[in-house]
Amino acid sequence: MAVVHIDALDHEGHGICRVDGKVTFVDGGLPGETAEISVFRKHPKYDSANATKILKSSSQRATPKCAHYGRCGGCVLQHLEVSAQVAAKQRILEENLQRIGKTKPEIIMPALYGPAWGYRHRARFSVKRVDKKGGALVGFHEKKSWFIADMQKCEVLAPHVASLFMPMRQLIPTLSNSDRIPQIELAVGETSTVLVFRLLSPWNEEDTAKIRAFADRHGVEIWVQPKGPDTAVPFYPETGALLQYSLPEFGIVHPFRPTEFTQVNPHINRALVHRAIGMLNPQPHDRIADFFCGLGNFTLPIARSGAKVVGIEGSQALVNRARENAQLNGLSNVEYAVDNLFEMAPEKYAALGHFDKLLIDPPRDGAMELVKSLPDEKPPGRIVYISCNPATLARDVEVLCHVKGYELKAAGIANMFPHTAHVESMAVFEHPSQGII
Repeated sequence: MAVVHIDALDHEGHGICRVDGKVTFVDGGLPGETAEISVFRKHPKYDSANATKILKSSSQRATPKCAHYGRCGGCVLQHLEVSAQVAAKQRILEENLQRIGKTKPEIIMPALYGPAWGYRHRARFSVKRVDKKGGALVGFHEKKSWFIADMQKCEVLAPHVASLFMPMRQLIPTLSNSDRIPQIELAVGETSTVLVFRLLSPWNEEDTAKIRAFADRHGVEIWVQPKGPDTAVPFYPETGALLQYSLPEFGIVHPFRPTEFTQVNPHINRALVHRAIGMLNPQPHDRIADFFCGLGNFTLPIARSGAKVVGIEGSQALVNRARENAQLNGLSNVEYAVDNLFEMAPEKYAALGHFDKLLIDPPRDGAMELVKSLPDEKPPGRIVYISCNPATLARDVEVLCHVKGYELKAAGIANMFPHTAHVESMAVFEHPSQGII
C-alpha cells in the first residue's frame, strides 16, 4: 500500500502518479486526487495499481450510474464527470499531435457532444452457459479479464434494449444448443432492432418456437450466423428487412445488414458528418475521394453537394452496399472501387486521377501508406481526416505536415463513446500550393 497524488490521466483512463520515482498507472484515480493504492502488476518501466481508497476527491469525480461499473470492462470513466471526460480526450489528442505529429493545429474545434447515456446502438455480447450463475452469462467482459461480467442491464445501450440481459440469460439455458452460442451481436436501426446469434450448431423445432416467442415479446428480430459475418441471415421473421439509419440534413437513408460496420452512436455520427462536410466544403466542380468509405456514410452526403465522388473501401460487401445505397438515394455522381488502402503506393494513387479534396476515415491502424502516396505536384488542396486513434492520426499528421507540406488548420474530438477512453477526432489540412479552397 502507498499513498500517492494523481497528476494526470492516461489514454486508457488511468490516473498517473509516481511512486519512488517510478511511473504508476492507477485504475480509478483522477487528476488532483490523493489516493491509497495497491500495485497488482510490476513492469520494468512502470507499475499498474488499483485505487483502494480515495483520501481526497477531485471536484470532477462523479457517481457511476451503472450498478456493474468497476466489474464490467465496457466503461472505464463513469467516475469522471462527462465534461471532464471530453476535456481529457481533447488533451490526449493535442498531446499526441504535438509529441508524435510535431504539429499544433491553428484552431481547436469545439468538442461534439451527444447523450451521455443510452447512446449505444451497436454491441457484441459474449455468451457462456454457467449453471452456477442461473444458467447463462450474457454481456461484456470483466475488467482485465476474459470472464463475462455478471450483468443485468446496461446504461449506455439504447433504452429499449438496455434491459434485455436477463431475458437473454433466461432464454439461453432452455435451448438445446445452449453451450454452442458464443456470441450475440446487437444492431439497432431507426425502425427495427436485430439480435444476431452466432450458432455453432442449429436450433431444433422446439428452440425455434422459443426464439419466435422471445422476439415477439421483446420487439426484436432474430438473425443467425453459422460462420463468418457474411453468413448472417434472417431467422425470424424469415423475410426480415434491412436495418437503416438516416442523415436528414442531407436527405440520405442508409440501409445496412446487422453485421456491417456502422457507427455505434447515431447522434454523434450525424454531428460528425455535418462538421466533416462543412469543413470539406464540396463544390459542384470538385472531384473528391472518400478513402475507407464503408457503406457511404460520408460519400453520399458529399455527393449531395453535386461534386463528383469516388469512394474506395477494402471490403467488397461494403462497396456493394454503398452502390445500392447510392442508387436508393438517387445519386449518380458517385462511383465506388474495392482496394486494399493499406497497400497504397504512389503509382496506384496516380492511376486514380486528380482529386481536389480528400476525406479519409481509416480504422485504428491509420492511413500511413495512403498519405505517403499523395502526389507532390498538384496535391489535393484540402483533406478532412476522421480518426478513431489519436496516436495513428498524429503519426500520419507528421507525414502530411513535415513531408507532404500540408498545414494543420483545425482539429477536435467527438465524444462518440461517453464513459470510455475511446477518442474519436477530426483533423483538417490545407496545402498552401493550392491556395484558398
